Amino acid sequence: MGRTLTGNAIDAEDLVQETLIRAWRAVEQFDGRYPRAWLFTILRHTHSSMHRRMRPDIIEDPAGATRARPAFGARPSESPEDTFIDNTLSAEVDAALSGLDPVFRTTLLLIDVNKLTYAEAAETLGVPVGTVMSRLSRARDRMRKALRSRGLVRQGGAA
Repeated sequence: MGRTLTGNAIDAEDLVQETLIRAWRAVEQFDGRYPRAWLFTILRHTHSSMHRRMRPDIIEDPAGATRARPAFGARPSESPEDTFIDNTLSAEVDAALSGLDPVFRTTLLLIDVNKLTYAEAAETLGVPVGTVMSRLSRARDRMRKALRSRGLVRQGGAA
């Protein structure tokens, strides 16, 4: 989930580390229910907080820009490991997933990829369980339609 939010492995590691630090500090407030949802909520809030503070570096010498932090939305060059992982994923599935509205994409990733229950996802997102269920249904339907248009899903059913 961290890499999905940040776009690269290095920032994802920083996000997870900061999330765990915040979770450790707040462990006394945790009621013991839905630990994954609790951690994902902290992760989401941490990402939001870190993203707010991000500002592009101002450089005086463009030749020294090789170590500068990228501006918003810009992706740093990927490591060989990142390139390998990206190339092993189906481009069509990735494109279909990227085409989803963030609300639907997040719900789909929490439940189908990260294997949260509906209740855990609802707590993580701060919405009712019914909302999670309807978002998931819509996300799956939109993925199916996008994959069908790419010829990856038969007309009558699943992949």
